[in-house]
Amino acid sequence: MRVTISLVLALLIPELIFAGGKKMEIRSSVFKNGGTIPVKYTCDGDDVSPPLSWSGVPSGTKSFVLIMDDPDAPMGTWVHWVIYNIPASVTSLPEAVPPDKKLKDGTLQGKNSWGRIGYGGPCPPPPTGAHRYFFKLYALDAVLKAGAGLSKDEVLRLIEGHILATAELMGKYSRR
Repeated sequence: MRVTISLVLALLIPELIFAGGKKMEIRSSVFKNGGTIPVKYTCDGDDVSPPLSWSGVPSGTKSFVLIMDDPDAPMGTWVHWVIYNIPASVTSLPEAVPPDKKLKDGTLQGKNSWGRIGYGGPCPPPPTGAHRYFFKLYALDAVLKAGAGLSKDEVLRLIEGHILATAELMGKYSRR
């Protein structure tokens, strides 16, 4: 009976097993989950990426992927940031990650829905009200064999079968 329960738990919640009982979490020091993203990090401000950090990383993690998108955009989900091959030793991203294809530590950035490399902050068209922005972090058992400039869909295809754990942070923003 005990073996059956352990097996079921391992299949249903692998991130708890691999992370030693801790679930992977992502957070920002500038807004809480479900809170408002400060203007500084939007197209109405400096349009720089917010500081992010994570914990509860599963053993066996070789790299991370972070995707930020807005499912409330009127034309369908709008991708704001695609960043991948973040080294496993990294547990945070600073404010204002530069829009370079390749960062000093080997991290790569992909194209957002504007067709640009790097972060593009919340910029919902008025009068659509508050939009939700999801920062989705993936812990992977591999480093992606790919160059910079990939789209969200290309990255999601490459990470299939390599996801050890996921974490999500959601912030909201509406235009004045």
